[in-house]
Amino acid sequence: MSSLTHPAISPPQVSAASFLATWLRDLRLAALASVLAAVTIVLTIARPETLLEQLVYSLCIGVPGFAVVDAARLRLCPVLDGHPRHWLALVALMLLVAGPAHFIGIHIGAAVLGQTAPSLAAYPTVGRVSYILFTFLGMVAMTLMVLQRERVQRMEQVHNEARLRAETVERQALQAQLRLLQAQIEPHMLFNTLANLQGLIAIDPERANAMLDQLIQYLRATLGASRSESTTLAEEFAAMEAYLGLMGVRMGERLAYRLELPAALRQVKLPPMLLQPLVENAIVHGLEPKIEGGEVHIAAEARDGLLDIRICDTGLGLGQASRSTGGGVGVATTRERLRVLYGERASVLLAPAQPQGTLVRLTLPLETA
Repeated sequence: MSSLTHPAISPPQVSAASFLATWLRDLRLAALASVLAAVTIVLTIARPETLLEQLVYSLCIGVPGFAVVDAARLRLCPVLDGHPRHWLALVALMLLVAGPAHFIGIHIGAAVLGQTAPSLAAYPTVGRVSYILFTFLGMVAMTLMVLQRERVQRMEQVHNEARLRAETVERQALQAQLRLLQAQIEPHMLFNTLANLQGLIAIDPERANAMLDQLIQYLRATLGASRSESTTLAEEFAAMEAYLGLMGVRMGERLAYRLELPAALRQVKLPPMLLQPLVENAIVHGLEPKIEGGEVHIAAEARDGLLDIRICDTGLGLGQASRSTGGGVGVATTRERLRVLYGERASVLLAPAQPQGTLVRLTLPLETA
């Protein structure tokens, strides 16, 4: 019995609501065991013509007898692991029930088959005592089968609960990692803008005022979304339009931009602030160092159940030193965020644009808000 003991998976008490369902489920297992007992008897006595008779008697004896034992177990001592006194009480109950169960089962079986059952006075014989012992052993086997099934179910429940706890911890860790990655994005852009704003106040107050207006629009478009777990593509494009307007004040005619968002994709979900570091990369590493500046083109389309977003600039291109190590912090941070959120279902591709510049292509699952 020690092999059934496991302190980490002690069985719960059977409630009144679940008692009947558990008891009926156990009786189905008892019926199966009774059929196996009948087949065993037929094979032992080598009389296959008595199979039907043995099946009737075995079912009439085994199922009612086990029904009494299992009902008592479920009501009085459902927790058997680690409690020997409960096992002793259950074995004693099976010994008490085996005789009456066999006698009553014989009479029920005889009535079903149209045979004559022995009277109580003529009942005790050596052969019938051996069958009573067989009935007792059958009850023990049925009880062990039920307990083993319950133990397996408890182990599965513990495993599932442990898996759910592990998934919860993993989700919390991923959320913390995403918040850290996102926290790296926002101050970087704001500090650069404020530094430029500080320089403009002294030399060009009018442009500084225009930049401040654009900064307010950008913050209005992004602050709410940046604190959420997800945003829509329409909100993300609006934030990028505000950001590019802000950069347009700084760069003047050296910066042109286009945004293409199909109406059918406006409510598609994606992580907040996903495009901003990539667009900032295109400007800081591609367009600002270029004397004549250039254009940033942002477009989105649906393709085979995936969302495809392209950020293309006509800047200096991947041949520059600042891009040669993988596109800067923006691409690395975006790639890591997508890996955490989507695993292998998302990707970031960095490639040369034609005739000049850089193309960043994001592919992620298409999810509608």
